[in-house]
Amino acid sequence: MNIAILGAGAMGSLFGGLLAEAGASVTLLDVNQQHLDAIRHDGLRLETDHQTRTITTLAACRPEEATQVPDLLLIFTKTHQIAAALGSARRLLGPATWVLTLQNGLGNVEAISAFVPPERILVGVTTIPADFLGPAHVASHGGGLIRMGHAADAAHTDHPGHRPFNGSCRLCQVVDLFHRAGLRATADPNVWAAIWEKAAFNAAFNALCAVTGCTVEQIGWVPSGPEMALAVVAEAIAVARAAGIPADLEHTQAMVLRSLKTHAGHQPSMLQDILAHRRTEIDSINGAIVRAARERNIPVPYTEMLWTLVSLIDARQGAERPSLQPSSSDRMAATIS
Repeated sequence: MNIAILGAGAMGSLFGGLLAEAGASVTLLDVNQQHLDAIRHDGLRLETDHQTRTITTLAACRPEEATQVPDLLLIFTKTHQIAAALGSARRLLGPATWVLTLQNGLGNVEAISAFVPPERILVGVTTIPADFLGPAHVASHGGGLIRMGHAADAAHTDHPGHRPFNGSCRLCQVVDLFHRAGLRATADPNVWAAIWEKAAFNAAFNALCAVTGCTVEQIGWVPSGPEMALAVVAEAIAVARAAGIPADLEHTQAMVLRSLKTHAGHQPSMLQDILAHRRTEIDSINGAIVRAARERNIPVPYTEMLWTLVSLIDARQGAERPSLQPSSSDRMAATIS
C-alpha cells in the first residue's frame, strides 16, 4: 500500500516508521525542514519498548513537493491546521485515495469533508503515546490501541439512529496493515463513542499536563490530580451521552487510571506544544466539549476552567487565538463559583 502521512511530528513519524518497517511505501509530509532533511540523510531513529533502530526506507518532503497520489493519506496535523495542510496537498487526493484521521479532538471529519467525500474518510482514535525527541528522532513507550471505522457509518451528532456499520475492504486492509506493523488496531462500529472517550481522556490529561507542566504519572503525585482528571472525564462523557453517543464512563476512567502507571514520563502533545511555543489543540478538545455542553445546558466547570487556563497560555505565548474563547467574564465567574 502506498501511504502518505500529512503531519510528521511525533505521531506521524512513529506511524510512518512502523508502517515502513511492515513493508508499506511511506512518504512523510511536513513543513519542518530540519526534520525532513535529517530523515533523508540519516533515516528515522525510532525508540520503542522493544528496541531502538533506524528506519531508512522512508521518503520525506514538504506537502507541495510530493507528486505520487497515495492509496491512503493519514492526517496527523492539528484540527485547526487541516484546511491549510490539505490545501497544500490537494493534488494528492486522487479519486481512489482514502483519508484516515487519528487526530485528537472533535471536528476533524467536518474539516476533511471539505476536501474528500465522507464515503472515503476513515476516522479513529489511538491511545499510543509518542514523543518527538529531535529531528529524525521519535520514541514511544507504553502500549496503546487504535479503534477506527467509517466516518459516514456512525452518527456523531444528535440522531435517533444511525446507518449500519460497513466493514469495507479498505478498512479491513488498513487494520491488517497496522497489525503487521505492530500497531494494535480494530474496526469499531461504535467509533464515535471511541472518539468522544478519547476527547474526554485528552480533556483531562492533555489540559492538566499543559497547565501544570507535569508528565502523565506526575498528575498522580497528589490525590486531587487523578480526582480532577476523573471529574473532567465524567463531564465530557455526560455531554456525549446527552448527544446520543454511547460513550463508556467506566472504561474511560479506567483508561485514565491505567495511564498514570503505563505512560510514565510521557509529555502529552499539548504540553509539548506549550514547551515549543506552538498553538495547542485546546479549542478542539476542551473547547469543543464546552460548546456542545452549552448547547444542551450541561454544566462542565472543570472542563471549562482548563479550557480557559490553556487558552490564556496560548494567548500569552503569542499563539493564534482560538476562534471562540469562553463567552464572557460574567459567565466564567458564575461557572467557576
